[in-house]
Amino acid sequence: MDLQRLTAARREAIVRFLRDMIAIPAESCREEARCQRVKAEYEALGFDEVHFDGLGSVIARVGTGPLHLLFDGHIDCVGVGDAANWSHDPFQGKLEDGRVWGRGAVDELPAIACMAHGMAALKQAGWPADVTVWLCASVMEEDCDGLPLQHLVEQEGVKPHAVILGEPTDLAIYRGHRGRMEISVTTHGVAAHGAHCERGVNAIYKMAPILQDIEALNATLATDDFLGKGTVTVSYIDCQTPSLCAVPDQARIWIDRRLTKGETVEGALEQIRTLPHIGDALVELPTYDAVSWRGLAVRQPKSFPTWALEESHPLVQGAVEAAQAELGAAPRVSRWTFSTNGVASMGRLGIPTIGFAPGKEELSHSTGEWVLVDDLVKAAAVYARLAVVLAARKNELM
Repeated sequence: MDLQRLTAARREAIVRFLRDMIAIPAESCREEARCQRVKAEYEALGFDEVHFDGLGSVIARVGTGPLHLLFDGHIDCVGVGDAANWSHDPFQGKLEDGRVWGRGAVDELPAIACMAHGMAALKQAGWPADVTVWLCASVMEEDCDGLPLQHLVEQEGVKPHAVILGEPTDLAIYRGHRGRMEISVTTHGVAAHGAHCERGVNAIYKMAPILQDIEALNATLATDDFLGKGTVTVSYIDCQTPSLCAVPDQARIWIDRRLTKGETVEGALEQIRTLPHIGDALVELPTYDAVSWRGLAVRQPKSFPTWALEESHPLVQGAVEAAQAELGAAPRVSRWTFSTNGVASMGRLGIPTIGFAPGKEELSHSTGEWVLVDDLVKAAAVYARLAVVLAARKNELM
């Protein structure tokens, strides 16, 4: 089964599909146009079933075998900020010097293109009878990682035995990452005219020592040999004030908290509630409230579990086997620094999950996203080989 030859023949089609997706802006909850483009590609490739789920993710099925694999790549991207800071048009998908550039060129549109054409190549070679592959181009991940896969499993009835994520790994095999959560802290004061500021209580001043406490807390957090250190940082601040000539009566900060092995949501909240200068400040776990492009309202707390799959697990070992077969060398096995849809598939639902994709994680959300075209072809071949390898290991995974 010469998957390298079959995927190499799809090089131009993979690049064209990726560039088309990059050219369509698609921030979370506004992905419809890009979803339509992906659906059209899935249909053109002749997959057995193609549809939008209730949330708006694009779903395709290939095969009817007993082993069910879910290949997921999220279709939404973060914004571009000031376009003047980009060396390449973020929505052109420019092909230059063997690279594709633009917003989503790493995080994570390449996986969607490579997974689709990898499965099409495998169909061409002869589909393994023992496997069903579900492709998911998931929505709303950047806003609320895990939400689309949890919806697909719990509300749409897709029950995979294993999940392969398309977040960038630079062609390595990743098997976990730290969890994360958001925390808000609100201080209250008393408004007064700025000319009589002594009559008020400044909510920002009450917040100031709390900010220093949080900075000091970061150095004390737990660490894990595989997942790394827990972290905490203030990511946003605002205030409520009658005018710019008045003492503000409320200040609020948002905290990004990364949870390593052994840390819990409640434990992280308690660390903030017991800061030396927290006083009467209100500490809360925010809630994600949104409406998908298909009109479905969703709501969940902004906490996302830590997870890691053992390196000895047959899914990890199967991924290593598939990558080595197509890349010619044993892949690195590691973990992401950021968070992924794995917080739902593995973290909440316990479904064995790994990641593999082209692209460097550190380029995500940057003004210089690019991916090597050669790596797109390699990734497509590995995805196809992975379905073959895991089909042969079905008794270990089911």
